[in-house]
Amino acid sequence: MVNGVRRIGRAALNAVLPPRCLKCGAVVDQPGLLCPSCWASVTFLAPPCCAACGYPFEFAMGEGALCGACSRDRPLYDRARAVLRYDEASRDIILGFKHGDRTDGASALGRWMARAGAELLAEAEVIVPVPLHWLRLFTRRYNQAALLALALSRSSGVPVAVDVLRRRRATPPQGRMSATARRRNVEGAFVVKPERRDRIADRRVLLVDDVLTTGATVNACTRALRRGGAAAVDILTVAQVVRPSQ
Repeated sequence: MVNGVRRIGRAALNAVLPPRCLKCGAVVDQPGLLCPSCWASVTFLAPPCCAACGYPFEFAMGEGALCGACSRDRPLYDRARAVLRYDEASRDIILGFKHGDRTDGASALGRWMARAGAELLAEAEVIVPVPLHWLRLFTRRYNQAALLALALSRSSGVPVAVDVLRRRRATPPQGRMSATARRRNVEGAFVVKPERRDRIADRRVLLVDDVLTTGATVNACTRALRRGGAAAVDILTVAQVVRPSQ
């Protein structure tokens, strides 16, 4: 009975506001989908990959294999995985969700992340989103990482703690910064709230964000989480920048 009412309500809503492709805006059958052409254009990341950062390998390199970048300088976090390769094809999905009020995509993105991060979720004890500074949150009206973390929690059953980390200063946007500048920009920018330390103490934390670029932000968050008592920190994002020389 309840499911029938929900189906009727969904059909009525779709008739008034038809669901749109997360990338191009074309009408699709259900909310949170990509149209066939957009689906074919994006690159989904999958094993084999670097055991640390998730950089995709062309062929299996053996258990625990690291990419060149992680071999030279291992990230502070334990493991990172992502759903999509961040490129021209996937950029509209991320930017629409992050800056274009396409928050209707959160549930679908959370389901995608649950599949891509199944290995991490199997061991995760709590999900924590990368926080926004309160000024940025005020102007944007929502934290995209928090929406992803909540959707991921619903899909996986792993509890979420959205208010563990605090961004204690408003850092400038990092879009055009070099890796070194990004690292300096977020150095010391995050802290675990003292009254929330019990949520992560001696636990394996899954840190959630929208895009993994150079790793500066998630490394800074990882440092704060470890100082706050976390036993281990893994990273799960919607997209990851994949550099050919990595």
